[in-house]
Amino acid sequence: MKFPSSTTFALLGAALIAISYGLARFAFGLFVPPIREDLALTPYMVGVIGALPLLSFALANLVAPLASVRLGARNTAMLSGAFGATGLGLISQASGAVSLGLGVVACGICTGLMMPALTAAMQALVDRSVHGRVSSVMNAGTSIGVAVSVPTVLFLAGEWRYTYMVFAALAVIGVIATWSFIPSVSRVTPANAALPPISVMQWWRLFRLSLFAFAMGFVSSAYWIFAPDLASTLGSLSAGDTGWLWLGVGIAGLGGAVVADLADRNNPPITQALMLMMLASSLALLAASPGQLVIAVFSALVFGLAYMSLTGLYLMTGIRLLPGRLSMGPVLPFMAVSLGQAAGSPVVGLLVDVAGYADAFAVFSAVGILVALLSPLYPRYIDHQEEEDVEEETGLQAAYDYQLQDEEGDPLSQPSEEERPE
Repeated sequence: MKFPSSTTFALLGAALIAISYGLARFAFGLFVPPIREDLALTPYMVGVIGALPLLSFALANLVAPLASVRLGARNTAMLSGAFGATGLGLISQASGAVSLGLGVVACGICTGLMMPALTAAMQALVDRSVHGRVSSVMNAGTSIGVAVSVPTVLFLAGEWRYTYMVFAALAVIGVIATWSFIPSVSRVTPANAALPPISVMQWWRLFRLSLFAFAMGFVSSAYWIFAPDLASTLGSLSAGDTGWLWLGVGIAGLGGAVVADLADRNNPPITQALMLMMLASSLALLAASPGQLVIAVFSALVFGLAYMSLTGLYLMTGIRLLPGRLSMGPVLPFMAVSLGQAAGSPVVGLLVDVAGYADAFAVFSAVGILVALLSPLYPRYIDHQEEEDVEEETGLQAAYDYQLQDEEGDPLSQPSEEERPE
């Protein structure tokens, strides 16, 4: 099998992420209004069901690095796609809460397996000098997938079962593309790369990072699960109108990689505070004017930029905090985001049942503002080094370059042509 070029791999990875993250995970909130009406679900039941894929994502994410090594990158990615196709198919045929829950659980497993599999393939197949660029392109797949789901609502309003059947077909195509283009390889680590010990300070900083990630996931769950339902219930917007919210989230989310890169170059705590304030304001904007389509779409733009920027920032910080341990550094904060969303989803559903959408979103907005005020506690990942040792290179690529270290803690040089897979 001929190995794909870096560009081909990046585009394929973005497409697979678009399916596994955009369609199998985040598109669900867009279809909550018709699903809730057809299946006679209460907001609390929707909140509980919305939490299930986040829990299955976290569990799948735990075993994904081992699966990538034992099964190989291609087989793990194909397994992810199979879960996605199954889950999306089950959702399309759901007759109640149980069958719908089984479908979203399978979709969560799909999401949890895909990125580690693609990362393992990237490390083995793609030149380390472009890891940052390839990762940025693949991460953009989430926003692309969210945006792609919009036309189905605009032109197939109410036909959510047919839409999910189309999503399942796309997942099957993704499995075929994975088999065709991704070799069955696992992560390749140079023999002279050291596995550095994790200090108490590093654990403490990773714990603080995970707390912030959990809190962000908790706050964002209100928008991901209930924003379209709020707009249609309080604002009387049609299903087609609420689709524009997800288009706004997807388009603005594409700018998240740029913001995260700028944060790495400047001040991560300040960037996190700003993005969390934007996240909180997006909830307040939507709750205050759910019937004004322009304001609702603007809130979606703010939310998309803030959410994708924060996840990119957490990814960058996790990589920086644990050099030499790529399978752990970014994984823990991403799991924390999902666990926060899993915790927040039923809570916001319960608040909607008790107090209504406006008050529920106001409470979650206030939590976001409170967490933003605590941002000075956000972990810094270079201030513990001596001034002469501070890295001058910043950005996602520099974070990847710093992962492989020798026994003295210095970054390994780029592999020679003979060391790269043929």
